[in-house]
Amino acid sequence: MLKAIGKLIAAFNGNTKKAQIAAGVSWGILLGLIPAGNFFFIVLFLISFCFRHHHWSKIFGLTIVKLLSPLIIMTLDSLGWFILTGIEPLQPFFTSLYNMPFVPFTKFNNTLVAGGLAAGIVLWLPFFFIFLGIITLYRNIIADKIRNSKFIKKLADSPVFTVIDKVLFK
Repeated sequence: MLKAIGKLIAAFNGNTKKAQIAAGVSWGILLGLIPAGNFFFIVLFLISFCFRHHHWSKIFGLTIVKLLSPLIIMTLDSLGWFILTGIEPLQPFFTSLYNMPFVPFTKFNNTLVAGGLAAGIVLWLPFFFIFLGIITLYRNIIADKIRNSKFIKKLADSPVFTVIDKVLFK
């Protein structure tokens, strides 16, 4: 986790494009909302490598969502229950999917899978723009204040942390 945070800080301060970092975090949130080991998780994880984004920010976003999952699991379960049982026009579609040869193995009819997938797809774009704004704010305002703070300057003067300062803030 510390390596992912260090790589993310380095990307924030480096020349990595803002959109790539924001896309990585959004991919991580999408993957974090789907139960790990599920067919959709594996397929989306593999598909994510076909797109250009910062992979360490994806791992960071995934880790944060998985750590927060006990707080949001009931909401995802309720959303999945609503999608699978509450929308009457979709019932014949779900029934036909369930009767297909391979589709039931995807566990699409699990309320956590359905809710996590739907929430991840809906939240992908808003979180992309939120993190795009956060990265812009950080690079334009916050980074200089952190870099010029007394604490960081004393930390940078320390021989132990000279290497960390070069990696993270230069």
